[in-house]
Amino acid sequence: MGDFLFTGTGTALVTPFTPDGERIDHEAFRRHADMQIAGGVEALVVLGTTGENATIWPAEREKLVIAAIEHVDGRVPVIIGTGNNSTSESIVFSKQAATAGADGLLVVGPYYNKPTQAGFKAHVQAIAAETHCPIVLYNVPGRTSFNILPDTILELAQEIPSVVGVKEASGSIAQIGDLIAGRPDHLAVYSGDDEMTLPLVAMGGHGVISVVANVLPAAFSNLTRAALEGRLDDARQGHFDLLEAMRACFYETNPIPVKAMLAEMGRMDGRLRLPLVGITDETLPRVIEAFRPHL
Repeated sequence: MGDFLFTGTGTALVTPFTPDGERIDHEAFRRHADMQIAGGVEALVVLGTTGENATIWPAEREKLVIAAIEHVDGRVPVIIGTGNNSTSESIVFSKQAATAGADGLLVVGPYYNKPTQAGFKAHVQAIAAETHCPIVLYNVPGRTSFNILPDTILELAQEIPSVVGVKEASGSIAQIGDLIAGRPDHLAVYSGDDEMTLPLVAMGGHGVISVVANVLPAAFSNLTRAALEGRLDDARQGHFDLLEAMRACFYETNPIPVKAMLAEMGRMDGRLRLPLVGITDETLPRVIEAFRPHL
C-alpha cells in the first residue's frame, strides 16, 4: 500500500514513571516496548499525548528519545512526538529526534494559542525546513481546540515531501473521507481514534496510532491487519470484541485508564504527572471489567 513509515498499528506508548513520579522508569519503558513488538505492532510512537509529553522535561525527553531508539534498534519504526504550541521549541525537539535516528516525527496541531490554518502551515514549514525527517501531522481538536482542515493537510503534503502521514482524530468521517480521497500517493492516513480504525481502513486508510494497543497489542494489531487485508468479517468481529476496551481507555482522560490497567497487570507503576491524577475508585472496576475478557 505504498512506501509509508508504517502500515498497520502504531502504539502511542505510555511513559512509565518511578513511584514518586520524579523520573522516567526506563526499565519499564524497555519492557513495554518489547511487549508491543512481540505483540505484532508495526510502529511505536514515543512522547505523544498518551506519553504525557506535556509534562516531560527537555532533558528527560532527550534521554528517553535516545534510549528508545537504541533499544528498539530498528525492529520497528520509532516516531517521536516533537510538536507543541511553540514553533521554536518544536524545531529543537525535532532536530534532536532526527539526530538520534528517529524514523519520523509526530507534529500535533498547536494547542492553546489556536493558530489560523495559515499559521499552522507556517509552523510545519518552519519545522520541515530544519530537518528532513519524515513528518506525521496530528489533528486532535478535542485536545487542541484547533481543527486542521483537510485542505490544509493536503496542501502541506503537496508542498513538503517530508510530510508523509496524518494522524486524524477529529472524529469526523467527512474529514477522513476528504483526506483519503484527496491524498497524494506518499501520504498515509492513520486513525487517531481506535474506534474509527475499521471505518478509516475500509475507506482506504493505512492504519492507526493506538491507545488500547498498550494493553492489547496482539488483539488490536490483528484487527487492523484483518481490515487492511480485506478480511472484513474478521475485522468486524475484532472491532466488536474490543469495543468496550477501546471505550474504556477514555472513561477518564487518556492515559489515566490505560496506565491504571497496565499497573493492574503489573507492567509498570500507574503514576501520572500533575495535572493528571490517578483513576477514581469508581472508574477502575469498570476499566478492569472492559479488559477482563481479553486478558
